[in-house]
Amino acid sequence: MPTEPAAAPAVPAPVAWADPARAAAFDAWLQSVAEPHGLQPATLRLASADASFRRYLRVERAPTHGGGSLIIMDAPPAQEDCRPFVRVAGLMREAGVRAPRVLAWDEAHGFMLLTDLGTGTLLHALDPQQPQAALPYFKDAIAALLAWQRATRPQVLPPYDEALLRRELALFPDWYLARHKGVALSAVQQQTLHEAFDLIVRRVLAQPTVWVHRDFMPRNLMLPDGGFDPSHPEGRLGVLDFQDAVHGPLTYDIASLMRDAFLSWEEEVVLDVTIRYWDAARRAGLLEHEDWSYDFGAFYRAVEWMGLQRHLKVAGIFARLTLRDGKPQYLADAPRFIGYIRHTAARYRELAPLLKLIDAVEGIETTTAYSFGRAL
Repeated sequence: MPTEPAAAPAVPAPVAWADPARAAAFDAWLQSVAEPHGLQPATLRLASADASFRRYLRVERAPTHGGGSLIIMDAPPAQEDCRPFVRVAGLMREAGVRAPRVLAWDEAHGFMLLTDLGTGTLLHALDPQQPQAALPYFKDAIAALLAWQRATRPQVLPPYDEALLRRELALFPDWYLARHKGVALSAVQQQTLHEAFDLIVRRVLAQPTVWVHRDFMPRNLMLPDGGFDPSHPEGRLGVLDFQDAVHGPLTYDIASLMRDAFLSWEEEVVLDVTIRYWDAARRAGLLEHEDWSYDFGAFYRAVEWMGLQRHLKVAGIFARLTLRDGKPQYLADAPRFIGYIRHTAARYRELAPLLKLIDAVEGIETTTAYSFGRAL
């Protein structure tokens, strides 16, 4: 998850290195790629960092080489394996998605030179109070997502299987409940969580599978510096942070797009965009599953169950980023995910025990009213 891009200062601040040996290795590598790619090392500056050990630098390119800027990934090999990034970047570009091109790669040291998709993320162009202004961006995001899904081939990406789904779900009790909230679940509460996780996994594994980005949200979609123009290949949204891509449930990425980690939309907006995706996906032949191709309600229920798995996972991840990795800014958005979890759990009778557990942990008191024998 890249952070907000840093603007280029008039005089770039020196890039800091915690390890002098790594700094020396980087300087040597930069000098080796500077001339063939027309780089101007004096312009080197921090572009962004993300929730992992990776960070990104930006460097200007000489006019004789086309001008503009390029991105350098700094990914220490001891913590980050760049091979999935390189592989998925190639798959995305083959699918027609605007993803970075790898220009040079020092695999031994974890330095990579990439094309620059832009300095601004879609997140900072969106305003939940102006959904109509957001629609052209969402349409282009849907087009990119469908291109990616339609390119799916078997046995290319790792499977999003039951083991992975359950490892992700376990982040919620392990990190959010136990370590962040300091909650020791009772035997009854543990059983409630176990049964809810079983339900979620069963519903999710029943879905058709495609290639899954796994973090397809506005913070990872880049606005081209030349202006957004979806009619032109270089004017479309760029896609980043795809190195954890897998082969898994079809609804995962549309759930990620509309239930964002850093901003929330009114449900009518979520429905509008999801319907647009559903209509395009069924016309692309991706929804030949049960009654999905003609019943949006059935499809949307699947999106909600998939989203629930993600919400529980991300709440755990945000707690872990704070408590283990010293990145407290992520936990500030955890209440958004608790809200997503409660919203979905409140809609399905079989998730009522989960809702009760969440409310108990969060100290939320709910009142149930009755009218003509139905709970409101």
